[in-house]
Amino acid sequence: MSEIEKSNSNKPVIQKNSLRMLALAALGVVFGDIGTSPLYAIRECFHGEYGIPVTPENIYGVLSLMFWALIIIVSVKYLAYIFQADNRGEGGVIALTAQLKKHSPSVSKGRLFLIGMGIFGACLLYGDGMITPAISVLSAVEGLKVVTLEFEKFVIPITLLILAVLFLLQKRGTAKIGALFGPIILIWFLTLAVLGIREIISHPMIFKALSPTYGISFLIQSGLHGFTVLGAVFLVVTGAEALYADLGHFGKKPIRLVWFGLVLPALVINYFGQGALLLSNPAEAYHPFYAMVPSWALIPMLILATCATIIASQAVITGVFSLTRQAIQMGYLPRLKIVHTSSRHFGQIYIPTINWLMMIATLILVLGFQSSSKLAAAYGVAVTTTMLIATILFYVIARERWSWGFFKVGIPVLLFLIADIAFLSANLNKIFHGAWFPLVLGAVAMIIMSTWQQGRKYLSEQLSKMVMPYETMRDKIAEEKIQRVKGHAIFLTGRPKNIPVALTHNIEHFKTLHSNIILLNFSLLEIPRVPNMEKLKIDELGSGFYQVTAYYGYMESPSVPKLLALAKGQGLDIPIETSSFFLGREKLIVDGGHRMYRWRAHLFSFLSRNAYDASAFFEIPEDRVIEVGIRLTV
Repeated sequence: MSEIEKSNSNKPVIQKNSLRMLALAALGVVFGDIGTSPLYAIRECFHGEYGIPVTPENIYGVLSLMFWALIIIVSVKYLAYIFQADNRGEGGVIALTAQLKKHSPSVSKGRLFLIGMGIFGACLLYGDGMITPAISVLSAVEGLKVVTLEFEKFVIPITLLILAVLFLLQKRGTAKIGALFGPIILIWFLTLAVLGIREIISHPMIFKALSPTYGISFLIQSGLHGFTVLGAVFLVVTGAEALYADLGHFGKKPIRLVWFGLVLPALVINYFGQGALLLSNPAEAYHPFYAMVPSWALIPMLILATCATIIASQAVITGVFSLTRQAIQMGYLPRLKIVHTSSRHFGQIYIPTINWLMMIATLILVLGFQSSSKLAAAYGVAVTTTMLIATILFYVIARERWSWGFFKVGIPVLLFLIADIAFLSANLNKIFHGAWFPLVLGAVAMIIMSTWQQGRKYLSEQLSKMVMPYETMRDKIAEEKIQRVKGHAIFLTGRPKNIPVALTHNIEHFKTLHSNIILLNFSLLEIPRVPNMEKLKIDELGSGFYQVTAYYGYMESPSVPKLLALAKGQGLDIPIETSSFFLGREKLIVDGGHRMYRWRAHLFSFLSRNAYDASAFFEIPEDRVIEVGIRLTV
């Protein structure tokens, strides 16, 4: 066999090994949230705020609804349909929203409303990101009460300690412990299956619940009470949105492979195992998950469950960091300090401000609700709303981007809408039991994002009146015979080939100009990432002026040193150690005569004052920065 043939023969093996590694990594990051639902989902149906009697009919009905929820919401809606609506490989509500903006030449009121829906759906994930760690870790630690009731007084303190340590460790990154995520979650899902099988062997007829007729009969016969139980049934699919949001990290094939090959079977077997247990021991509805565990294995299972919930929490926290960076890049949030915790994995970031806010809110949730059952009553409304928004946005994208016919996309979307609206309606009664918290949090985030976006728009309009085109500046330099000094001066500008206010002020006050002037403009594209070969465009304008336009995606963080290195590769050598960077320092004056309400103007001013320093955000050496004051009104 020739060397070429040997090389080609090895390719499938390499691809298979790569797929296995991606699948194992996806298992730890993507499926942690949905994989810990067995800790509390069945319990909430029969022992929660709206628990129903533990009868065979109710058990079969609930299991049927859970099974078909997993099939319709996760397997069909997300993995088969919405997975197709990726934005160059990236998923999530922000990716859907970016596609709406990118593929629409006109910005109508209807379009703005859809984009607003997408942003609101993303905002709701902040509430989800705070409730998930609280309910997951608390539900695992509550296993101490199953070991012995004497441990009950330690449940809250231990939960608070675990969560506090989890958030405190975020600044160290997940590169090292991330390697353990996949194997631990693999053991978790295998354990779920084994526990379920032990109970199913005693009641194999439990698989009758696979028929949708049991679920339909349950809803018809149990009436309004049965409908409210849908709020607890929905807990089995919380985390489904993470499958789509983490699409860019692992790709479609590994996620689908892990879901159908391991996660879905393990979850179904465990849920049905809990149902089989309740058929013979209805009193175990208090905590059916731990009731399946042999007494000798309670402590090991408690440790494993706690590890699984920590991993699930970590994945959600990381997702919130990623969402925040996307919002900053798209202009919906002010600059925040972003720390890259791994040199090898681009997506591993840490945002201190968001981390501390999440930590405080999560600890308050645990102290306020005191039990995972009460937290479950607050869980669901935000997630169902996000899922409903995703369905609507997917329909619009399928019609516009792919020109799918009404029946091709309308029929499946109608099925998804029925499921989404049913779950949302069932969860609405949770609003007065704590579900108001994530909704209020999402509304606050939406107000902040819309205020920042609107405020920046108004400031941009004012700045556009102050700047001058390059041609005007060129003539001014020639007429006034502005003295040129040797060196490089870099000015950040909002629009290409426009002279920023900082440059005009520099000429007015100093009557001099550097021999080489670089007008640096950052342009955000509605795609996740821009390849290095396409990231930079350099135009020589003449008279020592250069227009440098840097293109970035919403998953990237701009870096001036890296940008200048790319520029050198294209023939423009800008020595960063001797160049001067001129930045505009905006002084905002609140003026009631402008288009923003006074309270929003004050909010915008507060956000501006506390935005992360531009030089640090763009990684500009502080000793090379000169700031020029600009007075603006909001």
